[in-house]
Amino acid sequence: MHVIKELPDVPAERAIKVIGGRWKIYILFFMFDAPRRFSELCRLIPAASQKVLVEHLHELEEHGIVRRDASSWSLTPLGQSLRPVVDMLCSWGRRHADEHGDVATESLTT
Repeated sequence: MHVIKELPDVPAERAIKVIGGRWKIYILFFMFDAPRRFSELCRLIPAASQKVLVEHLHELEEHGIVRRDASSWSLTPLGQSLRPVVDMLCSWGRRHADEHGDVATESLTT
């Protein structure tokens, strides 16, 4: 599989494509502080099926965001560089919810 060849040329669209997916932000968030075993990710993200988590992890791996060793998944330096991006997305999401009178979940606070 060569997902990287299918990425858009526009940088912002490329970034969204790489980290887009229902559970990828959760995966990143929970791995910012420490590598995680797959079973930990399943426990931390119970609404995601194991099949989808595996697919997302492999996509992130192909893009150089995560790496897998014998027992766990961890972020690469490129993956760690997404921390301020995810922090800003969380902040923007809370602001958007506030301005629209919605309640933003605090499950991914930084």
